[in-house]
Amino acid sequence: MPLKLNVGLTRKVGQENFGSLGAHCAVEVELDGSLLQHDLEAFQRHVRTAYAACRQAVQDELARHQQADQTGTDNHAASGGPNGNGHGQNGGRSAAGSNGNGHLASEKQHAFARQLAGQIKGLGVRRLEDLCQRMFAKPLAAISSLDASGIIDVLKDIKAGKIDVEQALSGVAP
Repeated sequence: MPLKLNVGLTRKVGQENFGSLGAHCAVEVELDGSLLQHDLEAFQRHVRTAYAACRQAVQDELARHQQADQTGTDNHAASGGPNGNGHGQNGGRSAAGSNGNGHLASEKQHAFARQLAGQIKGLGVRRLEDLCQRMFAKPLAAISSLDASGIIDVLKDIKAGKIDVEQALSGVAP
């Protein structure tokens, strides 16, 4: 009977201003089911090989994005893929929707977003929820850590006067 081996690896690195960059790789392979009973060493070799492939893929992806950030180039900008803060060009939503990275935003990110919103005249914490709904179609408590980085960037731009709060809430880009 065949045996399915699933190996996955996720790595997330912090960036300045509560940002983060994450990469994930998952591999599924079908092996001979008798390996677990008759050749445990061969099974372990398959696991190590799959894990090493995922580890290398994740390291390569993170390095590629970090290099793009340092050089100021964005390999995904034209396709609507991640920009420097890990979000797409359309306000943090990928073409498939706001899936983020699967990890919910941390309490620190929530607190920082609420703190920034409280410092912005005409926004506040209540309208922050409206902004989250506009940008990600979900409440602040349900956004991913990458979504939180995006909303924090928007809040900083509003606070700095680069974006008008009413334009952000209405979804109109400046």
